[in-house]
Amino acid sequence: MGNEFYKLTAGEKLFKFINYAIIILLCLSIILPFLNIFALSFNSGKDAERGGISFWPRMWTLENYEQVFTSSNIGKAFAISLFRTVLGTAAGVFLTAMAAYALKSKTLPGVRFFTMMIFFTMLFSGGIIPYYMLLSNLHLTNTIWVYVLPSLYSAWNLIIVRTFFQQIGISLEEAARIDGCSDFGIFMKIIMPLSKPVLATISLFTAVGHWNDWFTGSFFVRSAELRPLSTLLQEMLTKQDAIRQYLMTAAGSNQQELLAKIQLTGDSLKMATIMVVVAPIICVYPFIQKYFAKGAMIGSVKE
Repeated sequence: MGNEFYKLTAGEKLFKFINYAIIILLCLSIILPFLNIFALSFNSGKDAERGGISFWPRMWTLENYEQVFTSSNIGKAFAISLFRTVLGTAAGVFLTAMAAYALKSKTLPGVRFFTMMIFFTMLFSGGIIPYYMLLSNLHLTNTIWVYVLPSLYSAWNLIIVRTFFQQIGISLEEAARIDGCSDFGIFMKIIMPLSKPVLATISLFTAVGHWNDWFTGSFFVRSAELRPLSTLLQEMLTKQDAIRQYLMTAAGSNQQELLAKIQLTGDSLKMATIMVVVAPIICVYPFIQKYFAKGAMIGSVKE
């Protein structure tokens, strides 16, 4: 590697230097804010008010996380987020793969029309008011199913998966049909096992979308019992009244306990909640990272 570097021309060396410099700057722009959030989440709220905390806690404490995990609001919100992410991802990926398998067939009547209609939905939408009226008429608003059912389909994911399926040799399907395998059997026993890279890719897209979605909980759900973790975090980040109400709920009627909890400033609670929100995605990503780049590349390019 070192010998190859010396063989490069001056222009190529400069190009590599600029590339590495840009990559390092981009990495720092992502890592440093995260380290600051980490430091504030583990620092005493009272001490954090003094400022000056950058990337390491000055006064270590677990009070912020104790408050987050002992609150009934956080627990319920976490359960809602986990439910919608697991069920929504599993069902969405499976149904998307089934639709992509059907649309990859050139013999399907009207396949070009269906493909164009799906692509059309990526360019235009009906707007938020018609969408709300649709969900309301379907009796999905203010129910837990509003998080799952409307998001079972994604035009972008469908096109990526369909393009990937088209790279799989048709001879495999023909051989399976000769052996008496049905279309569903071919889909489950041949197509799905060969499509792990692209399925892992859209699984990550779908799971992150479900986990980070605060919009649905804010606009289509009135009950605080049904709001996911991301919606609760959004309220904490934008409404100081929500933080005060959060502290009152956690403290109950014990005013002495409330005074002690007020030492946990709004910022410290925000940072601890942010860490709780991002931690699951960070833990899951390394296990599917090896499929991610391959699936995104093969699924988005058709030769």
